[in-house]
Amino acid sequence: MPLLFPREEAVHVRNRYKPDVIKGDMDSIRTEVLDFYANLGTETLDESQDQDTTDLHKCIAYLRDFTPDIDKSNLCILVAGALGGRFDHEIGNINVLCRFSSMRIILLSDDCLIHLLPKTHHHEIHIQSSVEGPHCGLIPIGMPSGSTTTTGLQWDLIDMEMKFGGLISTSNIVKEEKITVRSDSDLLWTISIKKS
Repeated sequence: MPLLFPREEAVHVRNRYKPDVIKGDMDSIRTEVLDFYANLGTETLDESQDQDTTDLHKCIAYLRDFTPDIDKSNLCILVAGALGGRFDHEIGNINVLCRFSSMRIILLSDDCLIHLLPKTHHHEIHIQSSVEGPHCGLIPIGMPSGSTTTTGLQWDLIDMEMKFGGLISTSNIVKEEKITVRSDSDLLWTISIKKS
């Protein structure tokens, strides 16, 4: 968080954006960091006995299970730092999108964002052109797409088949403020983030 506010003292930023809960297998958190937040009243949930799910999976499950039902319909989870590190971690984070496909989860990096477009919906993506774009992509995940159709892109797809080992829509360009996507398979939507 302090990197997002470079003109402020790091300790002030950490105090202001204190997590309610730290949950995970605790294998990568430094003791002084854990102690700092414990002294601020942050609850620690040690899940080190569970080595079958990632820390992100554990946290998303916690949010799903402990968010009141009335709030879940508008729940959007932003995951900062989810991309740009080890490739196996990135793939694990993308897998979380698929495992929690009914939830709106956005993975963020310094360069882009990614979220899942489930095949069960017709999607309208509203572009925030001051911070997003123009580069974007649509990638089938889990299974090939027999038919994907879009509007609002420089190279729209019209009943296009996409699969790994064949065509996937990378290096596309956003041309409209609203993009529509319809597909017979789950897709990953990715769009570049503009540097300020």
